Order: sequence, then C-alpha cells, then structure tokens
Amino acid sequence: MMPVILAEKPSQAKAYAAAFPKGQKKEGYLTIPSCPAFPEGAVLTWGVGHLIELKSPAEYETSWKRWSLNQLPMLPQTFEFRPSQKTKKQFHIVRRLLQQAETIIIATDCDREGENIAQSIIQQAGVSHKPQQRLWINSLEQEEVRKGFERLQPGEAFHSLYAEAQARQISDWVVGMNASRLYTLLLKKKGLNHVFSVGRVQTPTLKLIYDRQQEIETFVPEPYFEIKADFQTEAGSYEGKTKERYRTHENAGNVLAEHGIGTEEEGVVQDVEVKEKRIKPPMLHSLSTLQTLANKKYKFSPSKTMEIVQSLYDEPLKLVTYPRTDTQHITNNEYHYLKQNVEAYQQVTSDVFQAEEPRARKRFVDNNKVKEHHAIIPTKKIPTEAALQKLRPEQNKIYMEIVKSVLAVFHQDYIYEETVVTTNVKGLSFFSKGKVDKQQGWKTLFKSTDVNSKQKLPQLPSLTEDMPAMASVYINREMTKPPKPYTEGNLINMMKTCGQTVEDDEEAKRALKEVEGLGTEATRSSIIKTLIRQEYIKVQKNVVHVTKKGEILCRAVEGSLLSKPEMTAKWELFLRKIGEGEAEKKTFIDNTAAFTRKLVNTADEKVHPLDISTEGLPEPKRSKRSQKSTEPIVRCPACKKGSIVLRKNFYGCTEYNNGCRQTFNRTILGKTITKAHIRALCEKGTTPVLKGFNGKRTFDAALVWKNGKTEFLFPASHDK
Repeated sequence: MMPVILAEKPSQAKAYAAAFPKGQKKEGYLTIPSCPAFPEGAVLTWGVGHLIELKSPAEYETSWKRWSLNQLPMLPQTFEFRPSQKTKKQFHIVRRLLQQAETIIIATDCDREGENIAQSIIQQAGVSHKPQQRLWINSLEQEEVRKGFERLQPGEAFHSLYAEAQARQISDWVVGMNASRLYTLLLKKKGLNHVFSVGRVQTPTLKLIYDRQQEIETFVPEPYFEIKADFQTEAGSYEGKTKERYRTHENAGNVLAEHGIGTEEEGVVQDVEVKEKRIKPPMLHSLSTLQTLANKKYKFSPSKTMEIVQSLYDEPLKLVTYPRTDTQHITNNEYHYLKQNVEAYQQVTSDVFQAEEPRARKRFVDNNKVKEHHAIIPTKKIPTEAALQKLRPEQNKIYMEIVKSVLAVFHQDYIYEETVVTTNVKGLSFFSKGKVDKQQGWKTLFKSTDVNSKQKLPQLPSLTEDMPAMASVYINREMTKPPKPYTEGNLINMMKTCGQTVEDDEEAKRALKEVEGLGTEATRSSIIKTLIRQEYIKVQKNVVHVTKKGEILCRAVEGSLLSKPEMTAKWELFLRKIGEGEAEKKTFIDNTAAFTRKLVNTADEKVHPLDISTEGLPEPKRSKRSQKSTEPIVRCPACKKGSIVLRKNFYGCTEYNNGCRQTFNRTILGKTITKAHIRALCEKGTTPVLKGFNGKRTFDAALVWKNGKTEFLFPASHDK
C-alpha cells in the first residue's frame, strides 16, 4: 500500500520524479522505487489541470439548455461536479490509484487553485476520508523537491483553501452563466445577435479600460503658459522657469510687467543647492512586475510572459522558482543560497562587478511578507553556456531579467548629485534642475534599456552664488495632454492598483488596496486574453482599444455592481476569510445568489432605454458547423432569388421568410444526399445515378426535380 502522490500536471510530475531513483513509467502514472523519502516506494500520478468541472446548466434542468429570460436566474439547489469529458481517461486512472492508496500526498501548485484541483479529484474519486499530506515548495529543483517530501505538512491544514477556491468557482459560475445570458438576451431585444460574456472580474476590467478611452476621446486640450528664460554666464548656458503656470498669456505678461522685466535682462545666480541622491536597487520580481517590464521592454503580452516564465520553471529547465507569485520579497533561506551563487550568476549574465556583502536588507528579505510564495528568483541550477544557447530568445530575455534583478540586490546603490539653481531676475525667481552621475551601481546591469529611470535631467554648468547671468525672457505656450491609453503591460498594473481610481468610498479603496486590485497574479493575463478573445478589446501596436462590442456591454452594465471593481475586491476579502477559516463557503455562495437575483430583476431598467447602433459592430461569430450550414450551395430553382443552404436535417431556401418553401431531404431511403447532388439537381434538373437506396430491396436511381418535388428516375429510362 504505497502512498500516491498527486501532481497538478505531467511536467510537474516529471520534475518530482527526477528527484528520486529512476522509476517505471506506466499509463498515466509513474512508480518510485524504495528510497529514503519513501521506504516502501510511491506512486506518482497527475491531473491535466482541472480534471473535474462544474456541470453545465442543462445537466441540472433540461429547460436550462434554452436561453430564455424566463429561466433566469439559474440557481441549482446543490452544485454538482463531474469529470471533464476531455480528460476522462486520466481521471479514471487517478481515481483507481487513489482508491488503492493508503495515504494521499497532495503535490499540486501551492495556492488555492492547486488545492482546488487536488481536492476536487479526491472528492470525485470518493476517497476524501483517507489520510492526506501536503507538499509545499516553491522550486522544482531536485534538492528542494527531496527536502519538501521529507517535511510534508498535514493535508487538513489546507482544506480551508479548498473551500475558498470552490466558493470562488461556484460564484463565478453563478454570475457568469446568469449575467452572460441576461445581457445577451436583453441586448438581443435591441437587435444585437452577439453573445455577451459577462464575468465578475473581466467586466469591471473592461469598464476601466472603457472609462480611460472615454476620457481620452472627450478630452479637450487647453492652453497654459509658463515664463521661461535662457541664461548665459561665464561658466556656460542653461534654462530656467518660474514655478507657476498661467491660464492666459495676459496673466503671464502681467507678472513680467509687475517686475519690470523685458525680453533681455540682467540676473544673478541667487542660490546653488547640491544634494546627493541615492537610489537603492529595484525590488525583486513578482509576476505582475515581470509582465509589466517585459511588455515595456520587449512588447511581450502578459500571457506570453506568463507562458515563458512558466516554461523556465517547469521540467526540464527548472531555472526559476514558482512564477505565479504576488510577492517581491524572499526569506533568509533563499537569500543564503543566492548569496552563495552570486559569482555564478555573474558568469551567466556576463556582468562582472565586486559584489557587496550586504545585510539581508528588509527591502528584499522579509520572512513576514512571504506567505505562500516568495519573489521570482533563479534556482540553484546554474545553466552552462550550451544550455543558455538552447533557450528560445524570449526565454533567454526573461531569464536574464530575473537573474539581473537578483544581482542588483548585491550591487552598489545608484548615486547622483542633484543641483537646484535659483536665478533672480528683478525679484522674480527662475528655477533650474540638473544632475551629475557619481556612481552607476546597479544601473550598469540594465544599461541597454533603463526602464526604471524617470525623465532625465540636463547637465548644468558649474555655477556659483552671485554669478551674473544674462537672461532672455519669454512666455512659452503649452497644451494640456490627455491621459495615455493603456498598453497590455499597463493593464496588469492598472488591474493591480485600480483602487487608486475609486473616489468617495474609502472602504472600497481600502478593500482594493488590500486584495491588490482585480484578479490575481495567476489570472490577470488570462483575463486580458479573454477580453481579446471575446472581441471586447483589441491590441494594435501594443495599445489597447475597446471595440464597438465592448462599448455596448460597458454602456449596458453602467452603474451596476458588475461594472465596479470594488465589488470584486469585497468578494476577494470574503474569500480570503474563507481561506483563513474565518468565514463560511455557504454564506458567500448565498450572497452571490442574492446578488444575481437582484441583477436579473433590475438589469432591464438600464438596458431598455439605451439607444444602441449596430454600425461598426462586426458580424457575430458563428461555430464552424453553423458557418458551413449557411454557405450557399446553388441558386434556388423555385424562386430564383434565394440560395439553397444546408440546414440541420435538410436543404432549404434562404427566402423561406419571404414565402419560398423549396426544400430537399438530406437523406432518402437511407442514402445521404450531398451538396454536389443538390447542385446537379438544381442546375441540371437531375443527378447522376445514385447507388444504394434501401427500399423493400436495394436499388439504384437518379433524382429529378419536377414542379418543386424530387422524384426517382431509374437507370433504364435515365439512359434513354
């Protein structure tokens, strides 16, 4: 009775197996022979992500198969799960192994979704009564895997995470299934034949993008004026300006007149203040910061960056630690091995510098800020030059960014001198700011593209107090600028920090800050991908635009809780309490049901008065089957206007609604009538002889079309 280890997916299982003596590969599982961690050996099997899923509406009630407002809301008394049809074979293998096991070791990803995947399989297999242990590691390196299996934790300690994940899963089903049908059907009344997918996270995300786009489109530039001067001294020239902005040219001119200032004046350097500024290395990477940087620097989409960093984590590479992390800190354990490997990492990136011997600074190392996962860092596995050459170019770029972020921790601070010069012209103060680099420090690691730097300040001449300065004074006209549109990388950051946009609701602002905005590190990129797939947004040259379809949905949900990110934030806070054992799953699901009932009862009040134009709206997507069924085959021989198309079980005319009733059977006496047969029948009035009609006996015959009807023509008469 060996323990059964349940991994999340095949690549993860393969990485676990590599840490132990070579076992035997079977169909859907591996056997691990006797070893220190498993004296009696072990069986290692896996899911393929979610093997278990919630049932579809029609599986609860057949009437729910049809989309109808009268059927809403769809709220099953008990939510039921079933094995996914696509992965049913693997589920049966896993179920058999779990039923034979004495102990189950859960080794899925260390988060609520990983726990959900494992416990859903265990529940469906009927083995939730069996003893469980939990593997909790952040790296797939062999040493870390072995250590993890040697210090397994009690499985029941993580069951509240399963309750949290299932509450999320069920509530997303309730909102998604009901709200999507609700808005699709309400907008259909307005003449729209599109399916409008609505979700607890995707819809408020879309609304935030839409709001920014509206802000840009309705922005009216306004002029403003600044008083500037070009200064010439014995040490060199420089520019300066007053602190104030003026609404009109006249206002600025009045200020100059009050001081008696003309276009050419004598001034004096009144003050030269030099301050040393020190900038510490940037924080280590969470998934969000890595996605934002990769989009800005390499134009990678968030989902592409997610795929790349996941591949660096998975077997066989195992070059970085767990990627779906929202933490930018590490613990003393990780710091210790990073410190030991600094020189090796320098060899990897070809960055040679004298590494500092810093304390484990809390900016980077803080055990209290690491909960489930630490920041994304390189593993102890140091790739050879040959191994680096085998990486795909995009893998190499992301890996180097992760390694360099760690090297920056052991590098010197970036130091520069900031100089602020005050120049007095007849009592009016002009200010100039400049900088001089003193120590590049960690910036040398990112010298090719410094995405961390702010707007560069100019170099100033060596000025001293009381130095004369000839001033050429002028009034400069500028225009206010609209906010910038979002890039895909901006979207990740916007979703994470959207609480800053909430006004007049401190509770909502606090909630959004506490849960770090919309979505999670693991889901944000997939939410953006879903918005693109649903044709709500499109990305052109890395800039995000809301489509006509997206605009319509945003107008439809305007003002509802579905359009507000604070609703999702409050849900996430409640979910966290479930995960911490402080709230009940049932309460959360009941609240979601109540919210859905209210939405169904009130949504039409907003949608009904909307004036919606379909201009610019693309044709609704149809399934391949649907597309094939409406492709014209041939001109209708009866009405001469419409076309004959394939319907579900017959061929019919597209002018049916205008009175043409011409149809052709798709099968006649067991013989399938093809499109080619229909084309010949309509164009020539007859088909070739078709073999295999099944009457009282099998016979061959041609088909002829006469007076709107199809008749047989037997070979003898057909040949005449």
